[in-house]
Amino acid sequence: MSLLDFPTTDTLPKLLERNARENPHAAGIREKTRGVWQTLTWTDYRDRVRDFALGLASMGFERGDKLSVVGDNRPQLYIAQLSAQVLGGMSVPVYQDSIASELVYVLNHAESSVIVAEDQEQVDKALSLKGKLPNLRLIVFDDPRGLWDYGDPMLRSFESMLEAGRTFAKANPGFYAAELGKGRPDDIAMIAYTSGTTGNPKGAMLSHRNMMAAAESFLEVNDVRPGDNWLSYLPMAWLGDAAFSLGLALVGKLTANCPESPETVQRDLRELGPSAMLAPPRIWENMLTQVQVKGDDASPVKRRVFDYFRGLAERCELKRTDGTSLSLADRLGLAAGEMLVYGPVRDQLGLRNARWCYTGGAPLGPDTYRFFRSFGINLKQIYGATEASALVTCQSNAEANPNTVGRPMPRVEVRIDDRGEVMLKGPNVFRGYFKQEESTRATLTGDGWLMTGDAGFFDKQGHLVIIDRAKDVGKLTDGSAFAPQFIENKLKFSPYIREAVAFGDGRPMVVAMIAIDMQTVGTWAERKGLAYSSFMDLSRKADVAALIAEEVAKANATLPDVQQVKRFLLLNKELEADDAEMTRTRKVRRRFVAEKYAAVVDAFYGGAGRVKVTMEITFEDGRKSSLISDIDIHDLAPAEPSRRAA
Repeated sequence: MSLLDFPTTDTLPKLLERNARENPHAAGIREKTRGVWQTLTWTDYRDRVRDFALGLASMGFERGDKLSVVGDNRPQLYIAQLSAQVLGGMSVPVYQDSIASELVYVLNHAESSVIVAEDQEQVDKALSLKGKLPNLRLIVFDDPRGLWDYGDPMLRSFESMLEAGRTFAKANPGFYAAELGKGRPDDIAMIAYTSGTTGNPKGAMLSHRNMMAAAESFLEVNDVRPGDNWLSYLPMAWLGDAAFSLGLALVGKLTANCPESPETVQRDLRELGPSAMLAPPRIWENMLTQVQVKGDDASPVKRRVFDYFRGLAERCELKRTDGTSLSLADRLGLAAGEMLVYGPVRDQLGLRNARWCYTGGAPLGPDTYRFFRSFGINLKQIYGATEASALVTCQSNAEANPNTVGRPMPRVEVRIDDRGEVMLKGPNVFRGYFKQEESTRATLTGDGWLMTGDAGFFDKQGHLVIIDRAKDVGKLTDGSAFAPQFIENKLKFSPYIREAVAFGDGRPMVVAMIAIDMQTVGTWAERKGLAYSSFMDLSRKADVAALIAEEVAKANATLPDVQQVKRFLLLNKELEADDAEMTRTRKVRRRFVAEKYAAVVDAFYGGAGRVKVTMEITFEDGRKSSLISDIDIHDLAPAEPSRRAA
């Protein structure tokens, strides 16, 4: 069988074959190494997938086997996933910062037989766990630095796998084409593990049809062009990355670009100037914090200029949202601001060339959303779920709105059930959870409707509005609605607040635990001449408490009276995924946090001014220690409403 016998493109590897045939010399994927961007054409990309797939076959990898990748975004890790799919296997990306117990659970549950690791750090982690991984047969590493004298028989270098594949091809000349031809659209391409906000993560089985359908729908309603540059920097285990860096890149012929390291992402972003960008709220909030800190650190004249044009931009953005025409003075002011402030800020963020940007994965606060749009960044909301191949709804350029997540994408049906839960149906909906039939039945109805677990409704324009996770929406004792994420996003608009957890369901008032942003609060403290030695020391300073009280008061001024935060506490450590307080995608595990900090919640509502808090800290190898301290609880006076946020 010849590769020319494949007119169909019904699997991801077949799409790669099409791209290599139709655009052989166009850039398929890039990697920045030692300061230089290295490009693989679509032909190079395909050839490496072919050789690695044959290398896997030479090692006994068969249909139905699972291959896990662990590390930062690297072409070799994307190549490995597609190679497994060529052979009818499934890719299982895992979070590179997972602690040992999390890795063991996912790798064992998925029955992964091959791990492709980025470097020595990930190899050491895999080797330390191999005694707990009975299915593991092979560990492949990309970066050989530090691994020259490792003699474990499980270890193979990525390059040696390519060479083994080329040798295998000589002895089996038709093997690759035959295996590629066996692929069917309903074959499982990937097992994507959910973030696990309520317990152990579940493995969502996504077929080639699922991932391709999501990408095709997105292409129909967005300005995506072949050759567009896409920065592949999001965690590979988060399905949002696979949806774009694999699904959309292969369907739409985008060029995926892997940054040199997580530490150089912002620099590489500015250098690349991508055509589009997807980022979770945490990234947009960090960008906003950077802009705010630079504005505060500027000279008095520059700070006044920045503040003036920022205020003008936000007023004009609100006018556009309300459908009000801009005056001549507004337009002239925006033109001047484009030269002096808006354009330079977009340059600093690396977004001058971006035709559109999306935020997804969790709600983004409306103030943060409007800030970026007012500075000329075409930021829009997207809504998705792991079980729906990451893409469900999105906003058009003309309908950007911080309060909705847009309209359903083509061929995706969305409805709201009697309890207010969002349900959806379409070719992007997953095949079920791997080895968890009971969870599948609880999530996927008999006629194919996916129960998302999100509470929402459609507005008058037909746009979907997501309120919060259905299980988190509640009421105060007076019957007022309580949606914690809405309040938390208001608080996190402050550059000094990194995380916030609001409580109020079944209670008489709203209270919040707050984790400061160490970098921005530390910079503020240094300017004030305030000495500190650690996160705990800084968070316990009276001056810092007063600073955060001012920030909470600002947020309260934009909230209805009943939803205003009445009491708050500054945590003496950051909320961490390693401590199970958050998921790897930075979502709060509310049930766990409420149980862990039950003493704090009782103190909030018992009127105490101080509470003893015991915090358990988990190290990467699974060891634990405790941190015990007395923490003050702060009360706030009722805010004087300056404006009401939508």
